[in-house]
Amino acid sequence: MVQRKWDYVDVVIVTGDAYVDHPSFAMAILGRVLEAAGYRVALLSQPKWNTCEEWKRFGRPRLFFGISAGNMDSMINHYTANKKVRNDDAYSPGGKIGLRPDRATLAYCQRSREAFPGVPVIAGGVEASLRRLAHYDFWSDTVKRSILLDSKADLVVYGMGERPILEIAKRLSDGETVKDLRNMRGVAYALGASETPPLDFESRPSITIPSFEKVTSDRFSFAEATKIIHTHTNPFNAAALVQYHDKQAVVVNPPDLPLSEKQMDRIYGFPYTRKAHPSYSESIPSFQMIKDSVTIMRGCFGGCTFCSITAHQGKIIQSRSEESILKELTSLGKSKDFSGVISDIGGPTANMYQMRCSRPDIEAKCRRQSCIDPTICKLLGTDHGPLVTLMQKSRRVPGIRKVFVASGVRMDLAQLSDDYMRELAAHHVGGHLKVAPEHTDKKVLSLMKKPGIDNFESFGEKFKQVTKEVGKPKQYLVPYFISSHPGSDLNAMIDLALFLKRNGYKPDQVQDFIPAPFDVATCMYHTGLDPFTKKEVFIAKHLRDRKLQRALLQFFKPENYFEVRKALEQAGRTDLIGDGCDSLISSRAPKQALEARMEKTNRRFQGEYVHQVKSNLGDDKAKSTGYRPNRAGARRQERTMPPLTQKKSPLSQQTEGRFH
Repeated sequence: MVQRKWDYVDVVIVTGDAYVDHPSFAMAILGRVLEAAGYRVALLSQPKWNTCEEWKRFGRPRLFFGISAGNMDSMINHYTANKKVRNDDAYSPGGKIGLRPDRATLAYCQRSREAFPGVPVIAGGVEASLRRLAHYDFWSDTVKRSILLDSKADLVVYGMGERPILEIAKRLSDGETVKDLRNMRGVAYALGASETPPLDFESRPSITIPSFEKVTSDRFSFAEATKIIHTHTNPFNAAALVQYHDKQAVVVNPPDLPLSEKQMDRIYGFPYTRKAHPSYSESIPSFQMIKDSVTIMRGCFGGCTFCSITAHQGKIIQSRSEESILKELTSLGKSKDFSGVISDIGGPTANMYQMRCSRPDIEAKCRRQSCIDPTICKLLGTDHGPLVTLMQKSRRVPGIRKVFVASGVRMDLAQLSDDYMRELAAHHVGGHLKVAPEHTDKKVLSLMKKPGIDNFESFGEKFKQVTKEVGKPKQYLVPYFISSHPGSDLNAMIDLALFLKRNGYKPDQVQDFIPAPFDVATCMYHTGLDPFTKKEVFIAKHLRDRKLQRALLQFFKPENYFEVRKALEQAGRTDLIGDGCDSLISSRAPKQALEARMEKTNRRFQGEYVHQVKSNLGDDKAKSTGYRPNRAGARRQERTMPPLTQKKSPLSQQTEGRFH
């Protein structure tokens, strides 16, 4: 502000991530969009949230506070699938944890109001976007209210926010109030108890979904609400949704329209420095991973039920022009600190560039959840030609030695183009290629909206053949699988483990299913129902069951031996315990398994027992403060036992001394 001679700012954007001026980070894009329109923008990154003092750093913003928990939901950022605290935070300097609070959107909104009452508070980002209506929260195992009510934000911008945030700034600057913004697309808002929701939006009648009270008490109501919400995600035909929380209504307007190619080019063409803020002395892990990557598109029409990309970025693919992408590559090639290697050229997926419905009139009416499940829609444009041409031209840009594809390849689409498969294998694979078959069980894959495992096998055979033809036979696939997904029981996981053994796969990293807010699979996890059919779905909810499924994915690791054995015995598959080639594990525990169990036991009982807590006086010989060192009384209360009136039996008299 001093350098730019500003005495005020228009917008303060608060984020739970470290600030990186790179187009892969949402706050950088939003800041540049507002800056290009002439607004003064301040970024408040990872502020200390115990007071509102840091919110006062830039003075009172003229227009609004923009709040985001960061590129991830703060709870997923903090905790593993087993609800344990993560050891690092990829979006913080040095990977340090603890630089943002749990449920960061709530804390940031509260501090904004404390700092400057009356300034509009606009929440956005993944966390607010996926919690805009009543939702299941995995970490508290409860259904929570809309984040609008708990955060008291004036608006929630859901989905991608470039166009909405610019419209909000312009309209507030023109003198409109925050209530006047309720007619915008891509926003959600809470009405007062005496206000009535609108009857329609752009001539389409509003739809009232089951209330918070109903979805909290009845799983079928929760499933029905989920079905309606996901049926109204197409911006061309979605209706406004209304959900009551007691007497107060939350209204979600239809999603914002997809960006045009020209708008995408403009957003990604801003003068990003592609650097972390100079105040950081330590590197930011997520930035190191993507700093030399180039985004070519956004959105995904796969519709995977466990994935939030479609819910946040939309189903319609929005692509940049070839000219815009090559311009960014040329700029990178001229950079002094650029290594010459593009780590990834892609987006949510590697091979959906410029793919859209070939019939816009049908696209405007379609309510299909996935364009490629259970089969690829005949109206979907699946031409890989533009992508192949882009890949070829990207390699010829001066200063660029190699262009890798690190985004996940959609295998069912890739097999439709021999040219793409050959181009990929010959020039864009760095030894291994990431793919995501996710599971082998047909029922589980159907619930995921993923193709059958035979699709992965045919892709593997084709990839192997092509790599030999292009002279790179040592390239291989790295498949990703998920454990404990709704529908997956021990028998399904055992079949997956057998598939891995037959094919020689030993996954180093596995993914436990995490029920993220808003996802269809999360509804299945919470209700035990498929929201679209209302049929019962098996759920592995207990931690012990989830541990067994995870162990089966890595059955070959000695430290997992006892969990795998327990899973096989529990499933009645002891035929897979033995020393033959058809066995999954040996009949005897390997030495490493016994050592791992002993080490685990020692860790559990390491240090002093709970009743040996020392006093806070620093004296090792000081009297212990007991089980509850912070209790009001200094001494443990003496328990007085009532006299025994019942006559003791001879047996109790004999054993009394032993057990007492």
